[in-house]
This record gives sequence, structure tokens and C-alpha cells, in this order.
Amino acid sequence: MSLDRSSEVRRDEGNGEGREARGEQDGVRVHPPGVSCEVGPVMQALCDLPPASMPESVLSLEELSDLHSSREFIQLLRSKNVDARRIKAAVDYENELEKLQVELVKMQRWVQEEGRRIAVVFEGRDAAGKGGTIRRFTEYLNPRAMRVVALPKPTDEETGQWYFQRYMRQLPNRGEIVFFDRSWYNRAVVEPVNGFCTQEQYERFMRQVPEFEHMLVEDGVVLVKFWFSISKEIQSARIEARRKNPLKQWKLSPLDGKAEALWDSYTRYKESMFGRTHTSFSPWIIVQANNKRKARLESIRHVLSILEYRGKKDAGISLVPDPNVVMRFHRAAPKVD
Repeated sequence: MSLDRSSEVRRDEGNGEGREARGEQDGVRVHPPGVSCEVGPVMQALCDLPPASMPESVLSLEELSDLHSSREFIQLLRSKNVDARRIKAAVDYENELEKLQVELVKMQRWVQEEGRRIAVVFEGRDAAGKGGTIRRFTEYLNPRAMRVVALPKPTDEETGQWYFQRYMRQLPNRGEIVFFDRSWYNRAVVEPVNGFCTQEQYERFMRQVPEFEHMLVEDGVVLVKFWFSISKEIQSARIEARRKNPLKQWKLSPLDGKAEALWDSYTRYKESMFGRTHTSFSPWIIVQANNKRKARLESIRHVLSILEYRGKKDAGISLVPDPNVVMRFHRAAPKVD
């Protein structure tokens, strides 16, 4: 645990990670009696346990200060009837994430020094975990050489422009990484499903987007396109969790209420998008995102795996993505959405 996380409480989307504002939120207790949630991943793991796993008398700071080994810690947890496996899983996740974030910092330095241009596109259904994953990507990156782009709906002026024009202004400069929290692919799925574009506009976009991306790649931009895939049940549960969480209210939109009713329509347009825009030079990378932690770790690993940055050989962690979580699009590949 080399990176200091004691100064923050993690925020996440509906799965109990870093619930920070209340004593209990979405069924997860944030500050158990006698335990601070600002003392690193072990205590954060305790904070993430559901009430059923957390007895009324949990762990006091005095008890924690007397610990000298992981064995003693496990024994203490068992004596308190705390599920040690859940805590171990949370700690393992934090440790693995930190090691990957160290590699991201090294990779960004290489991007800056070599003047590379990296564009990472995050697409997927509502509540698929795109924003939370982007936050894990960017947490320790130099903000001067990195941007997150999440554009609002087009203005009247932009509506009269070439569709790609407002996205072109957001493309990475030399030495920069840009993360797109949704992208020009709004026109491939969200817009036609919700009636925000005409059929003619949709067809024009689908013809032009491979050419647009080919120009980017030909000019030296490294383009990564992620689709975060979740099941209908998981999406429904996450949207409901947002409704109940006052800190997540800003994420709700009128489209969320239509997500379930329009599920099949989203699926048809999504499959058409894959079939017409998955190319050898700009492939779609599918991320199985029902498990947010795995989706975050493996999407980071994928980006690191395709870039030959300095110091990569010295990585203290495997950079080979799990093929059961991250895979290139293929029509025969298993799908959950």
C-alpha cells in the first residue's frame, strides 16, 4: 500500500464503495462505531461492509493499535464476527489498483516526453460504470497533460455544424491523454433510440465514422474504444441506488427512466454499431462490467498492455488483461447486454 489514500473517502456508483455522507447509505454503514474511514484501505473495507456483517461493537482504535501482523488482524476480525474474506477482497483490490495506477503515472510521463496522443473512449449503457472507471484512471495523473471530456447536449450553433466538429476540438494534443465519457458514438445509439436525430443523420454518421477514425489513427492518435457491458438487472439496481442516494442525484437524467423500457432498442442499435464501426485499426473492446472492480482493473490493464512505455518491463504487476473480462468485439462472443 504505497500510495496514501488516507486523505480521501472513495466515491462510487451504488455498490457500497466509499459511502461518505451518512451513517448508513444504500444499506452500507459508513462510519462504524470507533472506526475511522480515513485510515487506508483496510478501514475503508470495514466501512464498505453491510450492516449484517458489522456487529454493533466493531473495532476500536485501541484494538487496532495493538495489532502487529496480518494474522492478528484476521483473528481479531473473526472474534468480532466480521467477514474477513470481504475485507481481504477489498484490500486486494485496492493494492492491485494502486500498482496499476503507478504504471499509469509511468505511462503518462512517457506520453508527455514522446509527444504521443492518446484518446480513450468510454461507451456503454447508463450506469455501466464508465465515470467511476475514468476516475480510477485519472486519480494520480498529471492534470496538465490529461483531460476528461463529457460534453452536454449540442448547442443550437453546434447542431448546425458537421457532427464531428465539436469533438475534434477535444482531441488530444501532443503529450496528452483524453478520456471521453461518452463520445461521438452518441449518434450511433443514444440519439436514434431516443429520437434525437433523423434516420438520414444516423446513416450519414455510420458511413463517416470509420473514415473519421481512420484519419485519427493514420495521423498518429492512439484510439481505444471501450464498451462497458452490463445486464438489465444490474442496470436497474444501479439506477435505483442512484435515486436513493442524494449524492448521486446529479447522475440521474430523464433518459434513465426510459432505460429499461428501451432496452431492446438500445441492444439493436448497439449491435449495429459494433457491426459497422468495429475495424482492424479501431476495434471495439468489450468490458464485462457487472463487477465494477474487475471492470476497472482490467480496462486499465488493457490500456497499459497496448502501449510500450518506458519502465513497463519493471511493472510490479501483470499487465495481461483477463480475457473473460476484457475482449475484442466478436459476433460470437458472450454478451450480457
